[in-house]
Amino acid sequence: MLAINQVTAGYGGLTAIENISLSLENGARFGIFGHNGAGKTTLLRTVIGAHRPNSGSVEFNGELVQPGNVAETVRRGLAFVPQGHNVFPTLTVERNLHISGLLFDKSFIGEVYKLFPVLDERRKQRAGTMSGGEQQMLALGMAMMTQPKWLLLDEPSTGLAPVIVRNVMNQLTLISKRFGTGLIIVEQNVPATLKVIDDAVILKAGKSVFHGSAAELREKPDLWEWF
Repeated sequence: MLAINQVTAGYGGLTAIENISLSLENGARFGIFGHNGAGKTTLLRTVIGAHRPNSGSVEFNGELVQPGNVAETVRRGLAFVPQGHNVFPTLTVERNLHISGLLFDKSFIGEVYKLFPVLDERRKQRAGTMSGGEQQMLALGMAMMTQPKWLLLDEPSTGLAPVIVRNVMNQLTLISKRFGTGLIIVEQNVPATLKVIDDAVILKAGKSVFHGSAAELREKPDLWEWF
């Protein structure tokens, strides 16, 4: 279980998120929505331990996530894919994947190639010469090399064509079903994400203004009034 317990966090005197609590069962598929500046990325960074909360705590399988020790958090099973193409551009696809899996089972690269066949085809190609969509798939593949129990994604569809967005979302669904990996997806593309997730929270000015099922959100004719 991943538990976020009354977390408040910010930067200096600015509060980015306030009194956020969530309890997610392992394998859950969850969305975090809100306009720019709503606190979505701060929440993800706090969950992974990259940002220290002002108050509250994050627990993973009953143990505290220690702020400032992201490497240990990743080893425990939480993986974070930040916004943008987070790859080593001068290294080959294969080398990117091997580096990501250094502390894990390197043979898992075969599973990553099954998930993303284009990476298998481009394994000797430098990552920086690939398209934006291919680099996003590589970033996901690098995260999967840590064999995470939870995959945290910050705007995975940014800058991608609609057909590539559908492909990425389909692969996330496949990852969840095949490996039982929990998903927490921060996205501006709400309609595409609602097809993947089961539940969601909407943040507005750092506060939760909705917490419920994706089905409920899909049925709301006034959805955008929440933003």
